[in-house]
Amino acid sequence: MTENRTEVELSIVMPCLNEAETLGRCVEKAQRSLAALKLSGEVVVADNGSTDGSQQIAERLGARVVHVAEKGYGSALRGGIEAARGKWIIMGDADDSYDFSDLAAFVERLRAGDELVMGCRMPAGGGRIMPGAMPWKHRWIGNPALSFIGRLFFRCPAHDFHCGLRAFTKDAFARMDLHTTGMEFASEMVIKATMRGLRISEVPITLYKDGRSRPPHLRSWRDGWRHLRFMLLFSPRWLFLIPSLALMAVGLCGMAVLSLTDVHVGRIHLEAGTLAVASMATLVGFQLFTFACLAKAVAISKGLLSDNPLFNRFRRFFSLEKGVLLGVVLVLAGVALLARAVFFWGEVGFGSLAYADNLRRIIPAATLTTFGIQVAFSSFFMGVLDLKTSR
Repeated sequence: MTENRTEVELSIVMPCLNEAETLGRCVEKAQRSLAALKLSGEVVVADNGSTDGSQQIAERLGARVVHVAEKGYGSALRGGIEAARGKWIIMGDADDSYDFSDLAAFVERLRAGDELVMGCRMPAGGGRIMPGAMPWKHRWIGNPALSFIGRLFFRCPAHDFHCGLRAFTKDAFARMDLHTTGMEFASEMVIKATMRGLRISEVPITLYKDGRSRPPHLRSWRDGWRHLRFMLLFSPRWLFLIPSLALMAVGLCGMAVLSLTDVHVGRIHLEAGTLAVASMATLVGFQLFTFACLAKAVAISKGLLSDNPLFNRFRRFFSLEKGVLLGVVLVLAGVALLARAVFFWGEVGFGSLAYADNLRRIIPAATLTTFGIQVAFSSFFMGVLDLKTSR
């Protein structure tokens, strides 16, 4: 292995936590691959606190061990990649489920100028899954569903969103600016590479049954939910914005009509009860819209998302002062409608009122008042996020 940073072309990085059973085979295969490809390179084992002698196995075989104190799959990989000396990086698990001796397709795509090369285990992308290599719930439910969501939400070209064998340039890794420490690291890499316009390609690979006698670190439902949650939070448009606009549109249209008259659609009769549901849809829709704005602002401030010119223009236009003013106007309008309802109540000596007519006056008044309070305080919250601090 060469020690001169300028001479290293390819670094093969393996995260490791107690992989003594399989790590040696993985390191040897990676070294054979470097020799076959005639590349100057290194094998980097990013150890995350192994207690089974994995570090000694790696060092004995000539791999470079990088000790990563912060726990987590993402932390181990990030520590190993940052310490890698190659201009190209190939990462993969050390459980012998990936064949490190067959990396030619990845190198070919890197040489062609691709910045992220995803392995694909799924038949839809030309990959193969050997018997016993992947649990049925991952093969037929988890991976297809999460990959579909990734392609839909982020327009990522990958058919196998969570394949652990992938290659990228060191420069591309720096531009991705990854932050997550756990299993979400794999999702964050693909999402950010897509959003930053990196050149992404995919090569088919074969997934083998891993060679460990112990259970894998992966927990199907927990880690699947973590990936899904991350993708949803990373795409407030789909989680909050689109549902919010749909709810507000339906709710406001319903309130505009039903506050004036009942509606008959065939045998269906929409009246004051439906007006209450329309009010709920309006308020919930606005709350989701607020969450979309807040999630976007927080994600940008934490470096998870890059600045969005359209969103920045919206924030500059809809300032704290404008938001508070709009909120006050809506509250006053709601109070005025409430006063009107009280006037009609007084007309009958504050006795009983016609049920439907009373609700038709009260519900819009309560909705506008609540809406105005939400607008005002949401504007204050956004204003807090805009505060400039020295830390």
